[in-house]
Amino acid sequence: MRALATLALTLLMAGCTVGPDYVRPALDVPQSFVNADRNASQTANTDWWRQFGDPQLDALMAEALAGNSDVRIAAANIEQAAAAFTQSRSALLPQVGYGGTATRERASETDSPLLYSVIDNPKSSHQALASASWEIDLWGRIRRLSEAARAELLATEAAWQGVTLSLVSAVAQSYIQLLGLDEQLLVARRTLDAYAESLRIFELRFRYGQVSQMTVAQARSQYETAAAAIPGLQSEIGQAENALSILLGRNPGPIARGKGLGGLRPPAVPAGLPSDLLANRPDIRQAEQRLVAANANIGAARALYFPTISLTGASGFMSTELSDLFKGTSRMWTFAGSVTGPIFTGGAVTSGVRQAEAAHKAALLSYEAAIRSAFADVENALMAHARLAEKMRSEERLVGANSEYARLAHLQFEGGYTPYSTVLQAQQQLFPSELGAVQTRTALLASLVDIYKAMGGGWQTAPPPSTAP
Repeated sequence: MRALATLALTLLMAGCTVGPDYVRPALDVPQSFVNADRNASQTANTDWWRQFGDPQLDALMAEALAGNSDVRIAAANIEQAAAAFTQSRSALLPQVGYGGTATRERASETDSPLLYSVIDNPKSSHQALASASWEIDLWGRIRRLSEAARAELLATEAAWQGVTLSLVSAVAQSYIQLLGLDEQLLVARRTLDAYAESLRIFELRFRYGQVSQMTVAQARSQYETAAAAIPGLQSEIGQAENALSILLGRNPGPIARGKGLGGLRPPAVPAGLPSDLLANRPDIRQAEQRLVAANANIGAARALYFPTISLTGASGFMSTELSDLFKGTSRMWTFAGSVTGPIFTGGAVTSGVRQAEAAHKAALLSYEAAIRSAFADVENALMAHARLAEKMRSEERLVGANSEYARLAHLQFEGGYTPYSTVLQAQQQLFPSELGAVQTRTALLASLVDIYKAMGGGWQTAPPPSTAP
């Protein structure tokens, strides 16, 4: 036994791990983003949404992270992958077990009556054994399988982080959209109140013969146009609240608001975002860990070309009488070593290696595609944010111009210099421009969330604290 154990340890220490070791592939990727400004700091901030400065948004995030079904499912998948990793590593250690049997049997005496005249028939047998077996991982097959299982665990953790990232982004965008709809409803109601007052005044003037019936009809047309926009906005608000409730893991219902759309502090996008920030993206980490697992599986498949060396042993007691089972004379043991290897498998081992190599090739292509897609996501998000910022400035100037146009047109109408149709035209331009400005501001804030999501995390404008002792 001691000699076999010494031999096993010697072989294990001298063993090698077949198959390629993982090396991160070199990819031709840009070092910075085209649409990013220059000279900025490192990014990484998991609580990025707190920069909006809305405590209600923070509370919704905490509720979503605790109650969302997709996040909980992803967390359960991590537990499953962790158990699979532990199971794969267990094969590196000796497997020890125990067993016990008790039998009583009677054999036929027809063919050997003399034999059974001197031996017991029926007879009893009792056995209690402790067994052990150990496959010596000389070629690293088990270690490669364990490496693949570990990579799958890390990929599952990255998938969970991806689900969390998508959830946080969806909650932030849904909340911003909800505040934007609230602001549009506020504009519509304010406009409706103004039109209602104008309609009341013109109806009084018409009663006393100061304006024509056409002027009253035009004022009523304005009023009904603004009134018709309100039910649609209310319906959109209800749908947005229900969608956000589902993300939070609760039944559909109303959502409490904190600050209004104008009260949110838009986080500034740092300049000079380096492209290596994409390493934060969960989908890229997941794709790379899948590649690591596929690489390890090549080694596990190639190890099947080599012999498998195993040690087995059993020690215990055997007796025909239960009372004598644990006496010294009943003790028995057996130890054995075995070597098995392939000679002809009909191409099974070779096909397994080719299958593992093909899976590695597919994983490599998926990894490259994930990186390219990530760069496109970031560039699109940065470009959309920059264009929306320009559009927002134009929308604000347009609202200011239309407001001034409506004010001057109303003064000229009151002075008798222009017909009411001019006032109507000015107000018809002002109302949609105000709604458009709110929509653009909403999209601008949501574009910041898109940048956060595309980066795979967030950013912080201050450098992280030093970890040096």
